[in-house]
Amino acid sequence: MDISLRHEGSVAVLTWNDGENRINADSLERLNALLDELQATSGPLAVVLTGTGKFFSNGLDLGRFGANPAEFTATLEELERTIARLFLFPAYTVAALNGHAFAGGALLSCAFDYRVMRADRGYWCMNEAEIGLALDEKLWSIMSHRIPRATAIVAATTAKRFNGPDALAAGIVEATAREDDVLRHAIDVAAQHATLDRTTLSKHKYLAHGGEAKFLGWKK
Repeated sequence: MDISLRHEGSVAVLTWNDGENRINADSLERLNALLDELQATSGPLAVVLTGTGKFFSNGLDLGRFGANPAEFTATLEELERTIARLFLFPAYTVAALNGHAFAGGALLSCAFDYRVMRADRGYWCMNEAEIGLALDEKLWSIMSHRIPRATAIVAATTAKRFNGPDALAAGIVEATAREDDVLRHAIDVAAQHATLDRTTLSKHKYLAHGGEAKFLGWKK
């Protein structure tokens, strides 16, 4: 599972390089293993997650689940727990949306403290209403917890494809940048927050997100 880790000073850069970057048991296991490694470190830290090419993440690996429906349920539950973990992660986190973020990929982006998206190409989209895969209460809560409720309603009920300027105006992302600048912007923002006291930040994240994380199944 091709998610790599490199460091730029105090910023840990995770790069997902699996083409469409589909969410499945393997990708979540790899992401959580890297988060385990980073969480065990001490000192200044911030974390950036990005992809390569056209996709940040094209959502759940539905093709893989066709032959094994039980894996779909287990993967969905693990995605919810991983998002809960990221809500509470004891370092500042940034999602660098290099390309499309659809469905589960869009929800994963909601787990981060800050999002920057390409201004020229790529969509943030909850397309479940198009493909006939209804959200449950936990998936809805992830989106409505992070982005403005009115935007979440539009996203869920219209499957609107938000481009960068649309997403910025709607409160889905905090910034947009040109293609070549998205990752650099994310790293710069992360570096500005890497020296925050991680113990205090963790406590404040729990105040902000603890109830949501528990609802999503996070127990650690």
